[in-house]
Amino acid sequence: MKERDAAGNGGGVRLSSVDHRYSQWKFLVPILYDWFANHNLVWPSLSCRWGPQLEQATYKNRQRLYLSEQTDGSVPNTLVIANCEIVKPRVAAAEHISQFNEEARSPYVRKFKTIIHPGEVNRIRELPQNNNIVATHTDSPDVLIWDVESQPDRHAVLGAAVSRPDLILTGHQENAEFALAMCRSEPLVLSGGKDKSIVFWNIHDHISTLATQPKTDGPGDKHNESPVIQARGVFHGHDDTVEDVQFCPSSAQEFCSVGDDSCLILWDARTGSSPVVKVEKAHNADLHCVDWNPIDENLLLTGSADNTIRLFDRRNLTANGVGSPIHIFENHNAAVLCVQWSPDKSSVFGSSAEDGVLNIWDHNKIGELSGPSSKTAQGLLFRHSGHRDKVVDFHWNAHDPWTIVSVSDDDESTGGGGTLQIWRMIDLIYRPQQEVITELDKFKSHILTCSSE
Repeated sequence: MKERDAAGNGGGVRLSSVDHRYSQWKFLVPILYDWFANHNLVWPSLSCRWGPQLEQATYKNRQRLYLSEQTDGSVPNTLVIANCEIVKPRVAAAEHISQFNEEARSPYVRKFKTIIHPGEVNRIRELPQNNNIVATHTDSPDVLIWDVESQPDRHAVLGAAVSRPDLILTGHQENAEFALAMCRSEPLVLSGGKDKSIVFWNIHDHISTLATQPKTDGPGDKHNESPVIQARGVFHGHDDTVEDVQFCPSSAQEFCSVGDDSCLILWDARTGSSPVVKVEKAHNADLHCVDWNPIDENLLLTGSADNTIRLFDRRNLTANGVGSPIHIFENHNAAVLCVQWSPDKSSVFGSSAEDGVLNIWDHNKIGELSGPSSKTAQGLLFRHSGHRDKVVDFHWNAHDPWTIVSVSDDDESTGGGGTLQIWRMIDLIYRPQQEVITELDKFKSHILTCSSE
């Protein structure tokens, strides 16, 4: 991807506007959020994912969190497994939410284990059937599979031997860095790369043995000692790098892909290795990301370097040979890097971009403007402006659907590494209007008393 490596920095004017936006946002944190945690990272991270829930308690839950560390070579690149304490809804006080130091590490996030990764970690995806098993994309043609619970904890120092993957998936002819997906129903893996192809694997035969394989990482271990799985299928249809892939939520054989050729393609492994539907011009620039609605499977989201998100209905993808989206969402002012549907509400999704903003949208609210002269983007529900540089990844929490983890690469704007944030907007923003009015009405007399004093 051409834009992922770009600085995204427009000079001093841009930094000034970002700082101004950030200071305004920080002032509003106690009002806008039900809970917020900020965790300063030493190194930039390109991917963050929720793992399994570990423990439920009265006021908070504990859950695994996966993230990457992209170092400068002075220490190895790592895949980090952390434990995260997630405060339950309506527990944190406003003054507690506002008390965070953007230069410090959050007490809610604690590193549990470090895996020394062979190369950069560009993308992490967990296996839905077993969240302890994750796949990673690095700067090579291979996909690496890890059982993060049985992998030994490593100390990331210069010269340390890399951890040994549990499996290596081969089949790409060139580097495959970003496009990676796992199937919901079966242990299948999809990957896309610079070779313009999509590669499809089945790791079913190896899943049962992952946890029992001995791990004896040390100086004598070789990266190529890991078991290797060959591709089950290779699919050709893109004319440039494949940037993202996604399985259909209810099918192990249907999937979609997007790429730097501006195409959105739908595939079905049962019909061969050629596209089922190819949308030649889904956007006006490179496509960076795609997501398939887990509840309404007719809906697909795409995000692009043209700064927009487009909503497609797979029953009517094209008109006159070009993409025919249901709606174009416009609010970002830089390339969109990640889109993801909410696991809980079929009409809600998030988008993050190089402008440092993570937007939450509700396509059911298209056309609902606050007034005749409203400048609010149609369907925009919430703007998370807590990051000060490009938001490279985020993930909705399936165990706590309105809680999101997001990560930004802050190296260009602040000279730091990265920022990990875990946050949940206040529920008054997304709950049904009448519910909110009824609840606020209880405080009406108190509010009026305060305003008259």
